[in-house]
Amino acid sequence: MDVVGPGAAVTRPEVAPDSPFGADNLPYGVFAPRGGTARCGARYGDYVLDLAVALDDPMFAAPTLNPFLAQGPTRWREVRERLRALVDGEIPAAAVHALSDVLLGLPIRIGDYVDFYASIDHATNLGRLFRPDAEPLLPNWRHLPVGYHGRSGTVVVSGTEIIRPQGQRATPSGTPEFGPSRRLDIEAELGFVVGAGSTLGVPIGVDDFAEHVFGVALVNDWSARDIQAWEYQPLGPFLGKSFATSMSAWITPLDALDAARVPLPEQSPPPLPYLTAAEPWGLDIDLRVDWDGVTVAHPPYRRMYWSPAQMLAHLTVNGAATRTGDLFASGTISGPGRDQLGSFIELTRGGTEPVDLNGAPRTFLEDGDEVVITATAPGTGGTRIGLGEVRGRILPAGWIPPQPQSET
Repeated sequence: MDVVGPGAAVTRPEVAPDSPFGADNLPYGVFAPRGGTARCGARYGDYVLDLAVALDDPMFAAPTLNPFLAQGPTRWREVRERLRALVDGEIPAAAVHALSDVLLGLPIRIGDYVDFYASIDHATNLGRLFRPDAEPLLPNWRHLPVGYHGRSGTVVVSGTEIIRPQGQRATPSGTPEFGPSRRLDIEAELGFVVGAGSTLGVPIGVDDFAEHVFGVALVNDWSARDIQAWEYQPLGPFLGKSFATSMSAWITPLDALDAARVPLPEQSPPPLPYLTAAEPWGLDIDLRVDWDGVTVAHPPYRRMYWSPAQMLAHLTVNGAATRTGDLFASGTISGPGRDQLGSFIELTRGGTEPVDLNGAPRTFLEDGDEVVITATAPGTGGTRIGLGEVRGRILPAGWIPPQPQSET
């Protein structure tokens, strides 16, 4: 595959020095050019770089990042160094596509999906709502990262429309009714993508996080609070959570987040040895939640109680294996302030305190609503890097997507 041979046209894409997608970021994704097939790319400013062409490597012509991720951290760093050197010079013109001219896809083939509950502010807020006369945090919460296994088949790329889920809801009579969720909510989260998997029966140590996790992506774990409230006891989330989880089209590699590393908040009591890390993986990432064009929250990831390294160590300590493309998410990111809440159940105090949205009082999501979650983090030299966006619009319950016409 000789695409950079003698006489091949080259270019220097114009990218502003303060672009959140400059050379210090270079997140990875999957895209399809007009009339072309899906392949791996990297975002550089408002451009997508075709990695198969730019790096003269046919492996990146695959419609998923999984083959690259499976090669492990040494290869990840080698490719990143080559890519950074490339954007500092000239790039094969055939590798450069305007972002507006391509279709973005789900960047990985997802194996397993796990959702955690790692924000102490979020857990405390919900505990006060659900158990106002009791201790907000349950006895196990400060001892382990609480989580559950979700449904990987309903993880969708940002921009995919979300059909309002249906299920059983509680009624005052005690007999449940079936129907569309009336309390449809968001959960602003950060997802972590496993690159190098692990062996069944062999836990991943808390200090081996960066040898297995490739990078991070924004996640919106949509939640039907009324369906969830009726079904989740005693076994936990099911239909109220499994209908859709949205993921950003871009995965930011861990190496791009070096300047965002911060200590974790104090953990009391101290975690057990298998959760005690030599270098905690706190991250200074600022999220923003826009609801129909109105900014309603700025959740701060830096306040998360449990780190992603602790989540991964706990996920595998029983011997569970991980695979390339596995996704685990932080759970809702919230802070102590009213403008820092990453779910609408918190923002509206369980629906009792509506927010003003373009002049109308609102609590939970209505059909036609669109939610966009974005985030930035510190980059090198005082810059900010972007984590893309995760966007979704609500369609009515029972809506059937158009089916492709078969050729006759």
